[in-house]
Amino acid sequence: MVAALRASFAAQLSATVDLPSPPVSDRLDAMKTSGPWTRAAAAAGLLKNGEAHPSVFAQMSARALAHGALNLGQGFPDDPPPAAVADAAVEAIRQGHNQYPPGLGEAGLRGAIAEHQARWYGLGWDPASEVLVTTGATEALAATILALVEPGDEVITLEPFYDQYAAIIALAGGVHRTVPVTSRPAADTHTGSGTGSDTGTGSGTDTGAASGDLVLEASTDALRDAFSERTRLVLVNTPHNPTGLMLGKDALQAIVDEAVRHDALIATDEVYEHLTFGAAHRPIATLPGAQDRTISISSAGKTFSVTGWKIGWITARAELITAITGTKQWLTYSSGAPFQPAVAVGLGMPSAAFADLATDLRERRDLLTDGLREIGFRVSVPAAGYFTVADAGPLGEPDADTLAERLPIEAGVVAIPLSAFYRDGDAGEASAYLRMAFCKSRSTIEQALEKLDAWAAPRR
Repeated sequence: MVAALRASFAAQLSATVDLPSPPVSDRLDAMKTSGPWTRAAAAAGLLKNGEAHPSVFAQMSARALAHGALNLGQGFPDDPPPAAVADAAVEAIRQGHNQYPPGLGEAGLRGAIAEHQARWYGLGWDPASEVLVTTGATEALAATILALVEPGDEVITLEPFYDQYAAIIALAGGVHRTVPVTSRPAADTHTGSGTGSDTGTGSGTDTGAASGDLVLEASTDALRDAFSERTRLVLVNTPHNPTGLMLGKDALQAIVDEAVRHDALIATDEVYEHLTFGAAHRPIATLPGAQDRTISISSAGKTFSVTGWKIGWITARAELITAITGTKQWLTYSSGAPFQPAVAVGLGMPSAAFADLATDLRERRDLLTDGLREIGFRVSVPAAGYFTVADAGPLGEPDADTLAERLPIEAGVVAIPLSAFYRDGDAGEASAYLRMAFCKSRSTIEQALEKLDAWAAPRR
């Protein structure tokens, strides 16, 4: 009691008189370990014993450089952008498009985004009031969650999930609810359920799946059960990172039905929308009852191999765009002036150009997944995106975390443990799973497979 009274008196006194300041080192220590950032870091698994750690992507990329290893971990492509897109960026710079663009985005790009949504999906949006250009999809997601989620609100995602989701939900004070992506072995050759199909949940396998491959799924019942009276937002990531899963129509409709029943909003992460290898991408906003409550998010980075340009966008009804802009304007305000007209050119490319991009990537997917299967990994055959999931268990490696630490040294190859995409790193049945990127050059993939084959030889 005496100690408490003394502390109270000291606190009151410090408000009216100058007291000696604590040492600078003490104040710096307090600054390092306090503030809302700790919620974000902890939710992303980057705060351990009060200390911040770099993400697994930064760690693995550093190990790739340190050991001269081939990097199949981080999802940046080796490809240049389409020539028309690159040329448009150069021309924009030369024409003086180098200062702040409008906060909502250049009118030409907003018009191109609206035309793209109408052309590909039949969705009508007013480019003047229902389209917002952002600094990549990452900022679009952050601005959306920070603008619309109150402390205590629940936000639903699949698990595993892109690590930003957990961090931003925590920063907003939200409660993160997840629906598991589960795995099972394919029954026989070419029986994959066809991700993105009109029925069922969709799965992580495509028609290239072989007997024993991993089939990845999300249960429609589990999606429905995740909703509650506290649900504010469901974040629908399809095509899915890190697995390449595409949710089917039944799963998407279940999400819409529950969102309507609970008066929840839907936000999407559709950055791999054009990189599908079988069924076409189906935006959830196209389903009955969905468009008015959906915030659709995508970007140019993955489609056009311009991940460093950071040009993303949101389409939603005007009231939602206004709310999200109220947060976004205090994050970056605007960015990417010369890249915005270049992305507009890209969005206007003919359909055949988009198909060629997906076909080329599918060939590299097959190169990697076929090679990993021959080496002895159990693989998923993703229906979309940049990544495949490889189970190292058959090679006597049950712990992907420790294996990912060793591979750069033992094999000269970098991969990401799938546990990096789970809360608290607890991957459960996926503890032996690695994520590997096939958005690399054929030469890089072939060299990586040769190195992994030599590493695996004594384990087979």
